Amino acid sequence: MEIALLRPQIPQNTGSIARTCAGTKTKLHVIGPTPFEITEKNVKRAGLDYWHLVDLVEHSSWDNFLEANKDKRIIGIETTGEKDYFDFNFEPSDILLFGGEVSGIDSEAASRCDVILKIPIEPNTVRSLNLSNCVSIVLYEAIRQTR
Repeated sequence: MEIALLRPQIPQNTGSIARTCAGTKTKLHVIGPTPFEITEKNVKRAGLDYWHLVDLVEHSSWDNFLEANKDKRIIGIETTGEKDYFDFNFEPSDILLFGGEVSGIDSEAASRCDVILKIPIEPNTVRSLNLSNCVSIVLYEAIRQTR
């Protein structure tokens, strides 16, 4: 299982996600461009001192990410998803793709996903959940299914 963040915008969320990835031994892809550099200073508050445990791969663009992962299934997670994440059968080699905090997964990236899943949210409440929370929710279900 791997996590991919498409143009994340908030360094603290990326740090928190990196910490979750470190704790689960899950590879983390960060697909740029991003408005921040992934440095200890920028993500230290959420990631603390776990960066040496993170299997981090930075990609300068969506195309570079696709080229490096052309043989893997990409599972998009988006509020407009077709199916609830808990009704999906994950595979150990899946990459779970999450969009940036403001823009989500754009149409070009969505068209390259094998499926778009959603985390159900009660109607007439919030637009979305925090990105770090979304990664944790779906990642742990995928781990539960595949271990």
